[in-house]
Amino acid sequence: MSSRVLSLQRLATTACRSRPLTALHSFRSTPLQLARPASNMSLASLDVLQHPSLPKSSVTLFEAKAKKKVSFEEIAKEIGRDEVAIAALFYGQAKASPEDIKKLSDYFGIDHATLETQMSGFPDRGKSIEMPPKEPLIYRLYEIVQNYGYAYKAVLNEKFGDGIMSAISFSTHVEKEVDKDGVTWAKITLRGKWLPYSRF
Repeated sequence: MSSRVLSLQRLATTACRSRPLTALHSFRSTPLQLARPASNMSLASLDVLQHPSLPKSSVTLFEAKAKKKVSFEEIAKEIGRDEVAIAALFYGQAKASPEDIKKLSDYFGIDHATLETQMSGFPDRGKSIEMPPKEPLIYRLYEIVQNYGYAYKAVLNEKFGDGIMSAISFSTHVEKEVDKDGVTWAKITLRGKWLPYSRF
């Protein structure tokens, strides 16, 4: 190896050691770290023709979301709830509290009386999706249950006994992670109350 190449290598090594770590260097040295949403990310919208059974509030909210050009994460920070919970409200799959309705009305500039009329009832859950699902991303979630459903059941039974994990006393959270190799991973957390079967 020539003396010039060795000199360049020493120079580069010295520069790296003497220069403080930037945010990018720190990020690369971390094995697994939460990733921030890209500023140019596409935003979820609603195709009414694909979801004709959704309530009027879904159209109202998605139109306001598109006009304001905000993500569910941004909306969630304003409303004070998880972004999955907010998305469920948009699809009419969750019950909105009076506080939710007021905050959504104020944030989007929607007439409060209109939104209150559309969102004050009880949700007719389950209409937003066909079974088995055809949409590829949703089908992957269905496929997880197909592949690991009995494995989950066996492990849960061994840990908790005879019962079920509630989807009512329940919360869920989605995170984006990037590993040390720059590979992106989706992380979904499911947390449900354990409900033992009653003896009678």
